Amino acid sequence: MKDCRNLIKVFTGLLKMALRPCLLSAITLLSLSTSSVCLAQRGVPASRSTGFTLFGDVEVAGTESNDAKPLNFDLLLYTRSGVLIDRQKVGSKGRYRFLNVPAGDYELVFEFENAEVARTQIRLVGIPTDFQQNIALEWRPGPSGVKAGKPEVLSAEDVYLRKGPNQDRFEKARTAFDKKDYELATALLRQIIAEDRSDFQAWSELGTLYLVQNNLTEAESAYLTATEIRPKFFRALLNLGKVRLLKKDFEGALSVLSRAVTAKPASAEANYFIGEAYLQLKKGSKAITFLYEALKLEPIKMAEAHLRLAALYHGAGMKDKAASEYEQFLKKRPDYADRKKLEKYIADNKKP
Repeated sequence: MKDCRNLIKVFTGLLKMALRPCLLSAITLLSLSTSSVCLAQRGVPASRSTGFTLFGDVEVAGTESNDAKPLNFDLLLYTRSGVLIDRQKVGSKGRYRFLNVPAGDYELVFEFENAEVARTQIRLVGIPTDFQQNIALEWRPGPSGVKAGKPEVLSAEDVYLRKGPNQDRFEKARTAFDKKDYELATALLRQIIAEDRSDFQAWSELGTLYLVQNNLTEAESAYLTATEIRPKFFRALLNLGKVRLLKKDFEGALSVLSRAVTAKPASAEANYFIGEAYLQLKKGSKAITFLYEALKLEPIKMAEAHLRLAALYHGAGMKDKAASEYEQFLKKRPDYADRKKLEKYIADNKKP
């Protein structure tokens, strides 16, 4: 029974960590705009005959006043199915170039200090040629004193363009949230959606406000509305799945988390939580696939998946495999509070 309580505590802790709202991010990308041009349409010949040359200028506004050293980003090129094609470093004002890229659908992903901060989609079709995709980002440092967290992923299709005073209200709501003035933040977001029900971002932020106040019913309703307006809005899908897990609506969680994984296969969180949903539904064979995928994508952050796998293997009488999972977990979490207990289990059950 104590082991079960410990696992519940670990799972609850991971949920709280993963549900940190984007308003508390140390970095928030306010906007992402792209422009592209196929140079062959201008009569410029392709530099490679076997594939596209994908290149472009990058400008990250808002970094000029930074007193620290110049910021560098990692730019990663993925297939739409989540396979990494190539990566390179790029400055806040620079240029990138990927050579010999086959025709297909891709995603350009920006990372800063190993955390994803933005992505945009690209389609390369037709005769291989030079294809230019310029990218402009706006950098908004978080409030001082707030511990850095993983920045929110903001794809180009997830940007909502507000009119009139609603953008000002949205920014004021963010500030109010940072100050934990939840009443004001809620009122401002309510004003926005009263005037523009289509603002799926405002609905999603409202869901997060309710969530941090443990109002799961209202949080679920707000996230659900966001996903109805924008069916592929990943962040709302993921958070809606987490809320349903907390409410023990495991079938409902599985349904929406399946959509989240489809929208973003390379999300370690989405894979972890759909694995948890399968575990709760007593479908361990399906859970294993997603839990291992979460570990593959983010081995350190998703280390708790080893505990879930160990519990699964232990329950199935596969104690040697459970011991191996505990061993892998302790390598990543050497300061784990119950380390001695896990070490005893490993010593008693690990085959030589």
